[in-house]
Amino acid sequence: MNANLSKYNRGLKLTSTIENRTIYSADYAELNVFETQKVAEKVNLQFGFPIIASMLTGKKIMHLEGMKSFEFFPGESVVLPPDKKMLIDFPLANSKNPTRCLALGIDPNKVKETVQIFNENTRIEFENDNHSFDASAVHLANNHQVQFVLDRIFSTFIEDGKAKDALLDLMVKELIIRLLQTKAKVMLIDNETLFDNNRMAFIVKYMREHLTENINVDKLADKACMSTSNFYRSFKNTLGETPIDYLNGERIKFAKKLIQKTAWKISDIAYKSGFNNTSYFNRQFKRFEKITPNQYRKLVNDNLT
Repeated sequence: MNANLSKYNRGLKLTSTIENRTIYSADYAELNVFETQKVAEKVNLQFGFPIIASMLTGKKIMHLEGMKSFEFFPGESVVLPPDKKMLIDFPLANSKNPTRCLALGIDPNKVKETVQIFNENTRIEFENDNHSFDASAVHLANNHQVQFVLDRIFSTFIEDGKAKDALLDLMVKELIIRLLQTKAKVMLIDNETLFDNNRMAFIVKYMREHLTENINVDKLADKACMSTSNFYRSFKNTLGETPIDYLNGERIKFAKKLIQKTAWKISDIAYKSGFNNTSYFNRQFKRFEKITPNQYRKLVNDNLT
């Protein structure tokens, strides 16, 4: 294990013997795999370095300072700054179906190095957060890009190969950038003070306020006073997706609200949400939600009965 992580790992606190813990080490990262085989409450766990935790099987209930308690399922992740205390409930764990979770620790110097690279290639700079992921924890309930990288890191850690450390170094950098893109997106969407002095924030606001209008990349680049190629690259680097993917995602969110609140035809909802083609709307809806608009409507109606 890297010396920096060895130093930070001395702060690990695991006050219960109900969990089996397996550790895999690399130059700049440490993977902890926890397996719990019986029901328990308020298990205390704490790391001295930044952690990205991800569920593999089962269910946890997480109690984190500054956040409402939440259920934690496979496919979800939690980003935790150093020394963040976790109290964890295991309501379903048993010997036949243990609850399994991984916690990936990253050397803070690797975080700092990657943040600097990110800053050089985006319109958002994280200069005031001491190069940590955040002052508080972040729950990522549906971030497929982050989860995909975590799955690759997990598979690579348990493999043997001469290129293992080099591959993990690249993947850890990618993971940090994906997390920073998630943070950038939250900042751009939620921080009103950025709208007057940041081009990407201004464009995000414009897109959200003009969802149903005819918007293309050239028009957005013109609004940002940038060339089309430079705008496209800057937007994707900052938010982790293309302008059209972001726009379609926002339109699908709007369409879901219309499906929930109205009895309009799907074709009318597609048009009201900014889509001129119902087939394209159906494809985009399934891409983002994994079900069709009609299937989503049925789920909504079933929940009302």
